[in-house]
Amino acid sequence: MTDVKPLVLDVDGTFLKTDMLLENFWAGLGRDPLATLGVAVRYFREPARLKAELAAIAPIRTDLLPVNPEIADLALRSRVAGREVVFASASDRGLVERLAADYGLSERVFASDGTHNLKGTAKAEALVEAYGEGGFDYAGDSDADMPVWERAENALVVGRVSAARTLTARGHNAVEIPGGWNWRALLKALRPHQWVKNILLLLAMIASHRFDLETIVPILWGIVAFSAAASSIYIVNDLLDLEADRLHPTKCRRPFASGDVPITVGMAACAALAVIALGVAAALNPAFFGIVVLYMVTSLAYSLKLKRMRWVDIATLAGLYTIRVVAGAAAGQVDVSIYMLIFIFPIFVTLGCVKRLTELTLATSDERLPGRGYGRPDRGDLLNVAGLGTVGALLIFFLYSISDQGKELYPATWILWIAMIPMGLWLVRMVLLGWYGKQDYDPIVFAMRDKFGIGILMITLSLMFWASGLWSQWFGG
Repeated sequence: MTDVKPLVLDVDGTFLKTDMLLENFWAGLGRDPLATLGVAVRYFREPARLKAELAAIAPIRTDLLPVNPEIADLALRSRVAGREVVFASASDRGLVERLAADYGLSERVFASDGTHNLKGTAKAEALVEAYGEGGFDYAGDSDADMPVWERAENALVVGRVSAARTLTARGHNAVEIPGGWNWRALLKALRPHQWVKNILLLLAMIASHRFDLETIVPILWGIVAFSAAASSIYIVNDLLDLEADRLHPTKCRRPFASGDVPITVGMAACAALAVIALGVAAALNPAFFGIVVLYMVTSLAYSLKLKRMRWVDIATLAGLYTIRVVAGAAAGQVDVSIYMLIFIFPIFVTLGCVKRLTELTLATSDERLPGRGYGRPDRGDLLNVAGLGTVGALLIFFLYSISDQGKELYPATWILWIAMIPMGLWLVRMVLLGWYGKQDYDPIVFAMRDKFGIGILMITLSLMFWASGLWSQWFGG
């Protein structure tokens, strides 16, 4: 009876829809960025050592890594049929062994060991030495696998049409297995729905009553720059939060966490978006460019560290929203009142608390949220801070209404006081919706889709226009 030849599987991009080296790199950046960057620079030309060092800095949970369903199913059917299924990967041996144990595959693995990088020809030689020429079937996904495919009996090619055709032309048995990614998933990773938050850049223009094209056009370009900058940081944030997202009931479906978009594609898109953001910002004016740089640096610090710190994360979120307002003033070159900045900051603190309240209300246990500093017992404290933010914002708005600048821009002060009623109602409603988990995880995005809330905001804005005399100026009477 002829022995059944083993099925040998590559790991990165074949069995997994991700790359364990890059998983380790981003996990390391989240845990110890200085050590990770130091190791990456020091061992850049020594891939085997680099993989071992990164694995030591930030061990990753191999059981959470996204798998290719077709290959996983093939491995399962092969095991049931009594066939040995073996991993052969250029990833670090410790990770590959854990992954094999997670899925009940052969304890025998072929992998990099900190000294030798098992890739390409080196992998082919190791497999031939173990099983003989043509003594195994091999599944891989990259051009580096060509030497292995050529020495296997059957080549299983994941997502590489050209490689499968080349092997067939050379007389090898090659089977193509679907793979790859699509642009729609990458677009989802950019979170275009979050761009709506950049409407905050218009606030300074509205508050100063500057509605001319010379003001509006550069602000619209500023929104483009901030949208690109925000998307680049969203990608960074998602790559830093891969493990936490995979533990989350809904965020586990995000493109990078689910493996729908490769990490390398995300890194390239992040770099391209950053270049677009900084290029547009530089073309507008130096002040706006500096604000965009400040926003990106602060956002990066938030992603790396600050979002894991209780209360600091909410203050940072409020600061990032406030920066958008300042950026709008810089782009349109309009003055922004110190009262306005002091007024909007507690509003954004309130909305930051609403964001955390929503997450905690929808959480399934009292444990701290993955990657965050809060647990369900903190809901009461968050509610109190949100209440203080609401009261603070309304108090500052009242003080502004009786200031010299407020009286100049809004002569009908009593109408401005009436506007405080729907304004306060909107804030209280947002807090209650967060408390009961009745809104989106991002309150700004939710607010832009909430028809009832938009109605309240329109009433507030209309009253402010009335108080300023703009209605009379625009429509007469």
